[in-house]
Amino acid sequence: MPSPDEGLRCPWCGEDPLYVAYHDSEWGFPVADDRRLFEKICLEGFQSGLAWITILRKRESFREAFRGFDFERVARMGERDVQKLLGNAAIVRHRGKIESTINNAKRARELASEHGSLAAYFWRYEPGKSTRPKRLTMDVLAAMPTSPESVALAKDLKKRGWSFVGPTTVYAFMQAMGLVNDHLHGCATRKTVDKARAAFVVP
Repeated sequence: MPSPDEGLRCPWCGEDPLYVAYHDSEWGFPVADDRRLFEKICLEGFQSGLAWITILRKRESFREAFRGFDFERVARMGERDVQKLLGNAAIVRHRGKIESTINNAKRARELASEHGSLAAYFWRYEPGKSTRPKRLTMDVLAAMPTSPESVALAKDLKKRGWSFVGPTTVYAFMQAMGLVNDHLHGCATRKTVDKARAAFVVP
């Protein structure tokens, strides 16, 4: 998609200002903050079966509903909270996904205790450069809904008791949190993300 001031963008963000801002300043940039990592993997679960822009428009409401995605606080939520959230029209009212978020918060607490942080755990699954496509086009991206690393990460998370973390969901999480740079070649943001990744200190 053309951008008058910044060259070209990946076409998936369209022209919606919220989506464009997400593409330009968030998607693909490396993240080491546990709260953001936990938020994203939960929201990817909520997005299953929906368009990401739907979740993006509700993100602030999700943050308010789930205590800023502080997994220590979310882990203490119970059935009364679930009932309250099921009545909250500002989020996606899906019991399974709500209960999954609370369950995953408990599992996140365990992971952080074991590895020091969620970031230290997740970044163990960063793919090596040699495994990545030499040139990323829409056709290549469309044919790559998962990766060996996302399959391995999803398998390990499920083994640890996480839910709504299939390989496709996990790969979308990896794309968004900068474990890979899947901005297309020709996209102006790709070079910016490459620089951010080069300067990033892996936890």
